[in-house]
Amino acid sequence: MVLLTLFVAACTAPQDGRPLPAPRVSSSADQEPSTKVRAVVDGRTVELADGTRARVSRLAEPTPCAAAAATDFATKTLLDKEVRVSSITPGEISLALADGTDYALLAVQYGFLRTSGVDGGPLVEAETKASQAKLGLWAQGDCPSSAAPPSSTAVAPPPASPCVVVYRITSHWAGAFQAEVTIRNVSGALVEGWAVRWRFEGGETVSQLWNGTVSQSGAEVSVANAAYNALIVKDGSVTFGFNGAATGPTSQPTAFSLNGAACTAG
Repeated sequence: MVLLTLFVAACTAPQDGRPLPAPRVSSSADQEPSTKVRAVVDGRTVELADGTRARVSRLAEPTPCAAAAATDFATKTLLDKEVRVSSITPGEISLALADGTDYALLAVQYGFLRTSGVDGGPLVEAETKASQAKLGLWAQGDCPSSAAPPSSTAVAPPPASPCVVVYRITSHWAGAFQAEVTIRNVSGALVEGWAVRWRFEGGETVSQLWNGTVSQSGAEVSVANAAYNALIVKDGSVTFGFNGAATGPTSQPTAFSLNGAACTAG
């Protein structure tokens, strides 16, 4: 035993008798260097600050109908943002945002992209939920095989409303009421930050509101998003509610706008 101890000591000490430093173990931070995305090619392909162009792993190729929305989502989420390359193989990378969110999981969760090469786990669960909720690409039917040729005599239809607002009074009592408002994004694009406006015709006032921030000037009411619900994905919706005061019968607002664009009342 003594001879073994002396042998180990001799092998781990330099000529001057000082012990060698312990071997350094790489930390997870060393393995996940921070970099920036300097270009977005499509929903799953990016170019990093050093010029590396790679595809984000575990994501399927965008469908033709969803490609533009997927690229727009990737651009707003990744372009010029700090990211961490958590793993890399030839031509493929895994990206985590600055707050640690996995980009592939985020894109699948909001329905912009499907998974690929994944048998189970959070990505498959997120895809199932997005499909059930009909978010993003799941809200679309099959892509049309061809487009009808333009007609010189056809009259262009009026632009579709980008939003639908459903205003519902859920309960009322003497001098007060409670209401719920749902905003649905049918614009075909991601909404980042929202403000919905309407006008009360019966002298009502908002006394307490949740899931948003309210301001009222006379009959004009404006409700902006809270910090946690600013994003409305394509064909997604957000809901807020409030308690109000009324001096007479409550009225039903008939005109709404979202970020200045007129909405359809649902």
